[in-house]
Amino acid sequence: MEKKVTIRDVAAYTGVSRTTVSNIVNGINKTSEETKEKVLKAIKELNYQPDFTAISLSKKKSNIIGVVIPTFDDSLAPIFRENHYYTEILGGMEYVFKNHNYDLFISGMMNPIEFKNWIQKRNLDGLIFLGLFPESVYNEIKTLDIPIVLIDNYEKHGVNYPNIRIDDELGGYIATKHLIDRGHKRISFMGHDLKTISVDEKRLSGYIKALQEANLSLNEDLLFDGTGSFYEVGFQMGLKLLELGDKATAIFATSDILAVGIIKALLEHGKKVPKDYSIVGFDDLVISRYSIPSLTTISQNVFNKGVLSAQTILNIIEHGTSDPVSINLPIELIVRKSTSFL
Repeated sequence: MEKKVTIRDVAAYTGVSRTTVSNIVNGINKTSEETKEKVLKAIKELNYQPDFTAISLSKKKSNIIGVVIPTFDDSLAPIFRENHYYTEILGGMEYVFKNHNYDLFISGMMNPIEFKNWIQKRNLDGLIFLGLFPESVYNEIKTLDIPIVLIDNYEKHGVNYPNIRIDDELGGYIATKHLIDRGHKRISFMGHDLKTISVDEKRLSGYIKALQEANLSLNEDLLFDGTGSFYEVGFQMGLKLLELGDKATAIFATSDILAVGIIKALLEHGKKVPKDYSIVGFDDLVISRYSIPSLTTISQNVFNKGVLSAQTILNIIEHGTSDPVSINLPIELIVRKSTSFL
């Protein structure tokens, strides 16, 4: 096994002190350009790999941002396999962080004490929470001097941090009104998990508001609550809707992922979209353009949400600005082929 090259080897190779090599590796300008070039050349020739853990401890800065994703079990694998919302938003973050020499460190939610230890062990420069930010975690880590940015958060304690989100209630209202304007009166609501996903509560509020405005009564038989944003969850909701017979003519699903799963269930059982059921999704993920039929949806620029969250936390880290303000990004109804007039 080839021996690992150390900072001592680089120093011996170049005839300078280990301190000089360390300063150059850490970007500390205390040497001449000639010495710096000689050391950098040696590092390349010897294939020396700096110990970034040691560097981060000495500089008290790791250039690593932790991103926390709520999980429905002990693994993030199902989320990355099926929920394209997270891949698009993480893509936006990665784009910004890569251009500023930062790395992402992704984790699922854990218990508060474990979580605090995770932050300290990794020497994270900042945290981004996607969605859920439990009060128990907040109480455990609020004493840590670490920048935090929230995305899609409605918890009361979240007002202490910058929050990147959209007007989810307005989105639910626009989606439902679109169906009402096309003559539908029996509209089903299908969400992810109203107990833990606060954006769904807001989208449900918008759905109810649109019904009330149109003098339509709320039929609780048409309200479906799932256990996550996965294709299979939507598929099972579609099957349950079919069991109700002709009680509904339209569906508002709180994500494109659910909507595509619902459509599959309907099509497999001989129903046609939008002839038998019109359906509106939410997010405008790439898949919504290529589903059959293409999906009418509430568009939010998910990639840009990731970009803005990354820019916000870097601004806090590098410039010390951290006003706890909410930034509401625009939304738009995108009409495609999954909805029609009744």
